[in-house]
Amino acid sequence: MARFPALGTTAEILVTEPSLLVVAERAVHAEIAAIDEAASRFRADSEISRLRPGAACPVSPLLAEALAAALRAARLTDGLVDPTVGQAVRALGYDDDFAAVAPDAPDAARPAGPAPGWWCVRLDLERGQVVVPRGVRLDLGATAKALAADRAARRAAAATACGVLVGLGGDIATSGSAPAGGWPVVVGDDHARTDPGRDPVVTVVSGGLATSSVTRRTWRRAGRTLHHIVDPRTGDVPPPVWRTVSVAAATCVDANTASTAAIVLGEQAPDWLTTRGLPARLVAMDGEVTTVAGWPA
Repeated sequence: MARFPALGTTAEILVTEPSLLVVAERAVHAEIAAIDEAASRFRADSEISRLRPGAACPVSPLLAEALAAALRAARLTDGLVDPTVGQAVRALGYDDDFAAVAPDAPDAARPAGPAPGWWCVRLDLERGQVVVPRGVRLDLGATAKALAADRAARRAAAATACGVLVGLGGDIATSGSAPAGGWPVVVGDDHARTDPGRDPVVTVVSGGLATSSVTRRTWRRAGRTLHHIVDPRTGDVPPPVWRTVSVAAATCVDANTASTAAIVLGEQAPDWLTTRGLPARLVAMDGEVTTVAGWPA
């Protein structure tokens, strides 16, 4: 296994052919660098940061794909996962790469109010153009990291012709043939501190698995604990119902979209996930576990 810092978290790579790990790692590094250059809101030189508000701006195929994934997530969740929450996230204090965010400050964070709405972003895939209205700040954080995992896994599998698993924080993607018995994955509140002796272990054969948690990437403002998942309907963090939600889906992007939406939905999340046939494990703030749609016991 290879492990290295990436996108404000940790990247992990596993392959079914150990002799090809270096080749896979090279492919994953390249994919992560590309998505960071295209879609990072923390880089002044990223492509998304250089979009001119109100103008029809040309976009690279990669940024177009990242924007399309974000808008699709918003459409499928009726706006529960919305890329126009950029200003809301900043207003709550997440205005820089997380390592640079002050962990505690006396100033109160003032919610920016409801997000403008994903439908105001006009993406023309045929022309390779996007129009972002003035005053709208994009944040693709809910989907871009998952997209990077999906793309990195596919790129590494193509480069090695073997099975690959890529983890980026709580976002896991697979490509190629899994090892006999599948990929064992430990699921917990904090991907960096999971313990197979304590936390459940599931087997991933294909597709993606994503865990969204409010126990990671937290900070305090005026005595109030905040985190990186924002309810687009209010511009504030959602009520504390679930501390962690893990979802399995056909792709990591779909899994991440659902796990993020579940945190925002709160008590309605189990029914929402069940209706969509998405296996999920939800951990309440008090530690009580709910599983739905065939999540393994």
